[in-house]
Amino acid sequence: MTASANASTGNIAASLSFMASRHPDRPAIHCPVGRDAVGVAIYKTLSYAELEHEVGIVASGLIAYGIGPGVRTALMVRPSIELFVLMFALFRAGAVPILIDPGIDRRALRQSLNEARPQAFIGVPMAHVGRVLLGWGRDSIQQRITVNGSRLFWGGALYEQIRALGDKHGPVPPAAMASDALAAILFTSGATGAPKGVEYQHRHFLAQIIAIRAAFRIEPGEIDLPTFPPFALFDPALGMTSVIPDMDPTKPGSVDPVKLVNTIEKYGVTTLFGSPALVDVLANYGAASGKRLAGVRRVISAGAPVTPKTVQRLRSMLPEDAEIFTPYGATECLPVCTIESREILALAERTNRGEGICVGKPLPANQVRLVKVTDEAIDAFGPATDVLPGAIGEIVVSGPTTTEAYFARASATRLAKIVHAGRVWHRMGDVGYFDAQGRLWYAGRKAHRVETGNGVFYPEIVEGVFNVHPKVRRTALVGVRVHGKAVPGICVELAQEVSTAEWKRIRFELRDLSLRNEATSVIRHYWRHPGFPVDIRHNAKIDRLALAQWAAKRADKADLGLT
Repeated sequence: MTASANASTGNIAASLSFMASRHPDRPAIHCPVGRDAVGVAIYKTLSYAELEHEVGIVASGLIAYGIGPGVRTALMVRPSIELFVLMFALFRAGAVPILIDPGIDRRALRQSLNEARPQAFIGVPMAHVGRVLLGWGRDSIQQRITVNGSRLFWGGALYEQIRALGDKHGPVPPAAMASDALAAILFTSGATGAPKGVEYQHRHFLAQIIAIRAAFRIEPGEIDLPTFPPFALFDPALGMTSVIPDMDPTKPGSVDPVKLVNTIEKYGVTTLFGSPALVDVLANYGAASGKRLAGVRRVISAGAPVTPKTVQRLRSMLPEDAEIFTPYGATECLPVCTIESREILALAERTNRGEGICVGKPLPANQVRLVKVTDEAIDAFGPATDVLPGAIGEIVVSGPTTTEAYFARASATRLAKIVHAGRVWHRMGDVGYFDAQGRLWYAGRKAHRVETGNGVFYPEIVEGVFNVHPKVRRTALVGVRVHGKAVPGICVELAQEVSTAEWKRIRFELRDLSLRNEATSVIRHYWRHPGFPVDIRHNAKIDRLALAQWAAKRADKADLGLT
């Protein structure tokens, strides 16, 4: 779909109508709906014409029930046919879906919903129980819909009743929406603080579709396995068929690779989208079993850096001409840059030397620049914010997918946005630098930098040096106080097959690695950790702030850090 195909309505939901009118019989979605007698997932398929009809009927029912243009609607439904129908139906009705990661801390969930002030709530029974017992949106929710279960004491309507109401009134076309109308509120993962609701306008979604198609050379008719459910919502606009995997989307790092491979082969998947944690599980399975995925043309992994080791293992599973992309971006601005696996591997030695992780060149539609690292608001660019060529700075981005505000968080918006010469720039909260070829190198999250008397240390600069150790799964830079001084330390998660008895030797080998590199030569403190805390969404973003608190309890007992 081109942007002009959607111009008549401005509504992102028109992308589905466009594809249904041109390829009515093409499968739009294959989704698990149950299990057979031996526990194997049973899939249901909807064509584009069938999905279009369902969306039109449900949108009609939503409008008749009072969920129409501008109505903020919390959507807490597990991956299912109903989830995808509801998502497009809400867009079609002109309502504003609110998406929050399932499984986040209850206090953060309550805070997020209270900030978003949903006027309607659509959820599975357990979500409604939580809403009532914990007071989510108590003062704002007026309409309630229960999906995939019984309605109990909370009242409202059942999904089936909404559909019947829509069937009575007949399907509706996509509501005409201004391109800058609020389309959705998507909450960040909260990996470095409280989740924030990002305001998405319809034009942001349309710009993402254009950028994704061009950056990854996606062609209509391809078959996508999106292991992060929200990304399946792009597939109709791209003319792809979505295959929803049989897995818990909140635990991509615990995916069963055999089930994943079976699904890929059964449906002829050509594109796989997954978090680095999921990709790592799949790559390790391939390395151990020798399994190859002959039909996969493209893997896209985002949410955190993917190590060269994982990229190399995954490449061995794929055809020679297949591509692995690791786009860089954030909920507030995606995609910003991208890089393909061959370039990642060609630059791996630089990562191992402590130069950070290359995330590629900015996409043509984006402008990317660096500003001096600060935790304060920045009103405009100028000499005080300039960074010398090759120096590390905070990454800021302006482009068609750059969102402009957080919902009901004016102070957070001011800290995260820079308005300069009429353009809105988003501060990524990440630090990095440009090399002589114009490629952006990621050095880590700004909040994870460690400032000491020996200088400032950045996670991806430091950790790359230690991650090359064959017995190490991953490491994390933390800042602690030892004898009253701020010092950098390294938390270490050993590879799964490594025994704890080997730790003493590994610790000295890591110390030896540090001495060979200028970026790490002053590091003396190492702590073995049983398993790093990670984010809910991708299971890949290391919670270095939590690790720093854990390490601080051990730092006082350190004897030259060798504890």
